[in-house]
Amino acid sequence: MSRQNSLNFSGGPGALPESVLLQARDAMIEVPGVGLSILGISHRSDWFANVVAELEGNIRRLLSLPEDFHVLFLQGGATQQFSMVPMTMAAGKTSPADYVHSGYWSGKSIQEANNSAPIRVLWSGESCGFKRLPHEDELIYSPDAPYLHYVSNETVEGLQFRRVLGLDSVPRVCDMSSDFLSAPFDAERFALIYAHAQKNVGPAGVTVVLVRDRVLQAAPDGLPGFLDYRTHAKAHSNFNTPPVFAIYVVLLVTRWLLQDIGGLEKMAEINQSKAAALYSALDDSDGFYVGKAAIDDRSLMNVSFNLPGQEIEQHFLAAASAAGFSGLAGHRSIGGIRASIYNALTLEAVDALVAFMRDFKQRA
Repeated sequence: MSRQNSLNFSGGPGALPESVLLQARDAMIEVPGVGLSILGISHRSDWFANVVAELEGNIRRLLSLPEDFHVLFLQGGATQQFSMVPMTMAAGKTSPADYVHSGYWSGKSIQEANNSAPIRVLWSGESCGFKRLPHEDELIYSPDAPYLHYVSNETVEGLQFRRVLGLDSVPRVCDMSSDFLSAPFDAERFALIYAHAQKNVGPAGVTVVLVRDRVLQAAPDGLPGFLDYRTHAKAHSNFNTPPVFAIYVVLLVTRWLLQDIGGLEKMAEINQSKAAALYSALDDSDGFYVGKAAIDDRSLMNVSFNLPGQEIEQHFLAAASAAGFSGLAGHRSIGGIRASIYNALTLEAVDALVAFMRDFKQRA
């Protein structure tokens, strides 16, 4: 694996496991047993139908997914889900859907949902600069809401929920784009989960959607076919030409999680070790590196922090780039530094970044 890929701390697309990259490289030339490049294999072929079936089975196995979930592989990223969810679950309802505004991406989902259905912002972290997540006593849930929507991990601000929000009587919808398959969670408690792939589970171009059958049964008639989950469920994620290559790489990642890592509990242990090493570097720096997120709400996926001033931050980024570390610039909306440590980013890569940070501080 190239050094540049091994030190890819980008917020997305993130690093992919070396074994997956090698298999994907080979498949670009010829898929084993098929005799064609994956870029030329028909999405209507038996081979691709088997890819989708195995991938669905792997996700069910990794999450111990209840049988009443449909597992879909869609296009349009999380952004398309911002509209599909309210169109499916809240359009025409008199009670508004509840949304938690915890950062940049939940804000984007709120903007889009407003175009399709009535919504209520249950809580917003805007007044505190999105530096923390809400305490439970700050969330007054509506028992009449058609659903509750929140983002499990805010990639920009580096915030992550450690608990499941909401009332069991109200369907939960969660954008898990940046922490999906990074640790076990209780899927039983959710009605719909979505995650675009380019953080932990694959390249850009495919979004994993887990949606319960009761959501499909209650969906309104008259939705555009491409924006109707029932269309994609009936077609087994093959309604129109799907991103065959991206879906195949997600399959390879799930095999890696199952066979090489040993499941999501093992993956969670690795991710916790990476985050602990990086946060220790911040906390032991005597204020040279200052984390953005409240300690109790720190993300295990995205570590956002600042140095003492923009000039030294730019010097840090330039030095880091020269040393081979990629993708450390903070999101354009807030600047600063952000180290994304998704599943495939190794502990060795994190240790190398920590050593660089300590050396940079000594030389500053």
